[in-house]
Amino acid sequence: MAVDPSGDPAVLLERDDTDPAVAVLTLNRPARYNALTVELKDALLAAVTDVAGDESVRAVVLTGAGKAFCVGQDLGEHAENLEKDPATALDTVTEHYNPIVTALSEAPKPVVAAINGPCVGAGLGFAMAADLRIAASGLKFATAFTGIGLTADSGLSASLAHAVGISRATELLLLGEQFTAEEAQAWGLVRRVVPAAEVLGTALELARTLATGPTAAYAEVKRAVRFGAVNELPAVLAHEAAAQARLAATRDHVAAVGDFLAKKKPTFEGR
Repeated sequence: MAVDPSGDPAVLLERDDTDPAVAVLTLNRPARYNALTVELKDALLAAVTDVAGDESVRAVVLTGAGKAFCVGQDLGEHAENLEKDPATALDTVTEHYNPIVTALSEAPKPVVAAINGPCVGAGLGFAMAADLRIAASGLKFATAFTGIGLTADSGLSASLAHAVGISRATELLLLGEQFTAEEAQAWGLVRRVVPAAEVLGTALELARTLATGPTAAYAEVKRAVRFGAVNELPAVLAHEAAAQARLAATRDHVAAVGDFLAKKKPTFEGR
């Protein structure tokens, strides 16, 4: 397990006490607002890969320890890398950020981001790679990249544009201005805004509901939305048809149809 220089695990991977089908991943550098070091990024990628491949996990919550969700790249570490070699200082984008965002967005189960505090840069990218977001009231978001002379990474040029439209995404990325959880909710970036003390509990409640649902269908929904966002209608229709054919053979679908006809509430096993 990757550890922070403090000696603590860089990411905590735990199971929900109420429903062990829910995995909770916690970025664990609270003293540094969960700024991203190599150790944390390695640990997060390993943890997301672990829960994505674990069939006993049917929903995931991603959150941060302490007062922040994640303030993005640790700039102290980045400055050291710039001093060593500017040409390779941002290799972390391809080595860490891209695989983490891919693992979160392509996990074959729902991922809920419990955004408990400031969410900036790649931290915002990770939150946007989740499927649903719960945010603490009054917290601040920011893209922040242009403030240090960089462009977007961690998928934000796509995820923000798809979520809020090209015009607002361009504004958020160009200006790097802070925006609140309440504004994010109004724009459709987050599902709910609750007091900070309630963020994790609200996210867990949502994840528990998802963990009792048709996991295979959720996985197909995630794939369909990603595919539909960048392809033309004929290809989208073919993709949807193939997905429905795959789901028709699942136990959850067959049982749910029977339950519907029998006027019973379906019970999903996630397969």
